[in-house]
Amino acid sequence: MSPSMGAYHADEEEEDHQFHKGVKHLCEKGITEVPKKYILPVLERPNAGKDDGIFSNNDHNLMLPVIDFAQLQGSNRVQALHSLSKACEEYGFFQLINHGISSEVTSRMVQEGRKFFELPFEERSKYMSKDMFSPARYGTSFNQNKDRVFCWRDFLKLGCHPLSENLPFWPSSPSELREAAVNYSEQTKFLYMMLVEATLESLGLVGNTKSGNENESYLKEFEDGSQIIVVNCYPSCPEPDLTLGMPSHSDYGFLTLLLQDELVKGLQIQHRGRWVTVEPIPNSFVVNVGDHLEIFSNGRYKSVLHRVLVNPSQSRISIASLHSLPFSCAIRPSPKLINDANRKRYKDTDFASFMEYITACEHKNKNFLESRKLDLIGK
Repeated sequence: MSPSMGAYHADEEEEDHQFHKGVKHLCEKGITEVPKKYILPVLERPNAGKDDGIFSNNDHNLMLPVIDFAQLQGSNRVQALHSLSKACEEYGFFQLINHGISSEVTSRMVQEGRKFFELPFEERSKYMSKDMFSPARYGTSFNQNKDRVFCWRDFLKLGCHPLSENLPFWPSSPSELREAAVNYSEQTKFLYMMLVEATLESLGLVGNTKSGNENESYLKEFEDGSQIIVVNCYPSCPEPDLTLGMPSHSDYGFLTLLLQDELVKGLQIQHRGRWVTVEPIPNSFVVNVGDHLEIFSNGRYKSVLHRVLVNPSQSRISIASLHSLPFSCAIRPSPKLINDANRKRYKDTDFASFMEYITACEHKNKNFLESRKLDLIGK
């Protein structure tokens, strides 16, 4: 190799190393254009296909189905369960209002999460790790170990179950982050469990007609399940049409409770062949079906592709609470939802299989879920 080629590769490696420090770090250096590492192929960009009317970035906003949590707990529960079922079948998403978590708890979590990303890079970088099981992990892109093109996102992931084991490893700065995250994780876990019970009832698996022991055994597994809080930071982007905050994907878990930025829109879902922007509703959660619930429901409820746009002038913060069964637990279609007319559609899987998959290849679209589908032709 010539000296000039060696210098070229050294520069390239140094540049790549800079990207692994995160988007916030790049922006703090005062960049005025999107580096090549973040520029998507033309057909994957936010406005791809806009001229032919298939996809649209800004022309279509969507009000998701709204589920009133108070009605789920009241005399209108049967109707609310029907609405929940329809939302999971047709959209894979819904907005949850009157959920009972105070705006003080949610706003404090957002505030402390924002403060974390405002810390000096030297402080944030203490939590950088390639260990995807780390109880506190600061990183960038979607999967920075595998992504060919990086996305315009930094994140802080906090493992929440069990809290007593994970909490000592969470960032101690900003000083009130741990307390805010504990309150938030406990209250979202409680809300999630109420939603699990409603989801299982909407599928006909638990309810007033079932025995108490039967209901409890179903719910116990979920009670001991995994929870990860992800604080997403999408800095303002000088060329937002060239990149995405997160690429098209589905969530791997059972249910995700997302606290949207109420001032800066960005979440898009694929609905009826279009990318549509989800309108934020103040004091609500966006709840979506994950791959595990699609498998568990044997395909009745669908995990839906979604992505995140970035903004040319404003940064955006969102907080996702991802929930599923325990990491060691097998995810399979519920036997009670399988019969001659509705055969088993998915292989049994577990979290280890998912981790093995995404560490071996890019996690794009619904490729992991597709790998779990059974071929039913001729059976």
